[in-house]
Amino acid sequence: MIPNDYRGVALIAPVTVPYVRFSEHGAARFIGRALAGLVRQSGIAKQQIDGLCISSFTLEPDSVVSLTEHFGLAPRWLEQLPFGGASGVIGLRRAARAIQCGDADIIACIGGDTAQPGRFTATVADFSEFSKQAVHPYGGAGPNAPFSLITQRYMDTFGATREDFGRICIAQRYNANHNPDALLGHKPLNMAGYLNARPIAGPLHLYDCVMPCAGADGFLVTSVERARDLQLPYVSILAADERHNAFSEDPVQVRGGWLLFQESLYRRAGLGPGDIDVLQTYDDYPVICMLQLEGLGFCEPGTAPAFVRATPLTFDGGGLPHNTNGGQLSVGQAGCGYLGVVETLRQLNRSAGAHQVPGARIGMVSGYGMVNYDRGLCAAAAILARGDL
Repeated sequence: MIPNDYRGVALIAPVTVPYVRFSEHGAARFIGRALAGLVRQSGIAKQQIDGLCISSFTLEPDSVVSLTEHFGLAPRWLEQLPFGGASGVIGLRRAARAIQCGDADIIACIGGDTAQPGRFTATVADFSEFSKQAVHPYGGAGPNAPFSLITQRYMDTFGATREDFGRICIAQRYNANHNPDALLGHKPLNMAGYLNARPIAGPLHLYDCVMPCAGADGFLVTSVERARDLQLPYVSILAADERHNAFSEDPVQVRGGWLLFQESLYRRAGLGPGDIDVLQTYDDYPVICMLQLEGLGFCEPGTAPAFVRATPLTFDGGGLPHNTNGGQLSVGQAGCGYLGVVETLRQLNRSAGAHQVPGARIGMVSGYGMVNYDRGLCAAAAILARGDL
């Protein structure tokens, strides 16, 4: 029987293929470069990788199995995860179970996308049957429309202000200013700049909206024994969970599935919110960060605005280091939520460079994805620890 924990599993070799705003290359090229980076960083021969887990919005018509021919792999375990921004966390969770079961010895988990002019419009238009039949015939405006509804609903329900959302965006831009790989890291942001940015949809202005781009992130999942044999720093999984289509009775989303497994997640890890040294939340829009802060127990439901007013969120601010590399709002959006996983691994391995959180030992990463018109359907989270704890 599979144990209720992830004992014996190691996460190693976080890699990033630097993000670019647009690219003439397809998603397979970015995913392939991430795979090459995993091989170089780990010292593992490509032929030893016998599991492959892929997430991408822009890979079609290719799939994970066609990539095996592109890359010259012969794996015995494959997974393709269509869960949007929750895919990175779900990928590490399912790959870990495959390692425990002996279905594979070394699994490459990669999220990658391209960004070509017109491609995002096509992706949004064909996102799901729900969006094609129930939204776009009436003039659907892409993701900004549903997130404007979610943001306005949250503001009306809990009294959040634009300044509250701005505190999240400004802290992340500060973090990005210390990350040379952040696409917007060279552009400082203050509250006046945030508030005066051009309006996009409803309460959303320019800096509330994530920027799609091209790039990839990845990591390897293997056994602790193998990681030690390779003399590679590794991260352990203390607990992880996921929930889909939670609270479907809410007219517009103001909470997510994290609330349904929050207590058991901490109980299995033997920790509480106060033990978390670094937190990476999925941040396509700042309101979703607030839902995760609440859903993961850092504050009570409806109180995230007060929390961000009182709590420094920068990597060096002494509060709760949050989205320490700048998050998607300042780094860019590619790869279905792998950005937060890879950043957590770097923080715990003490390899984050100029935005390193001193003494980071325990990290949490959460994911959110697959938004139809008024809610995101997928929620996931994991608590990770330095391998030498």
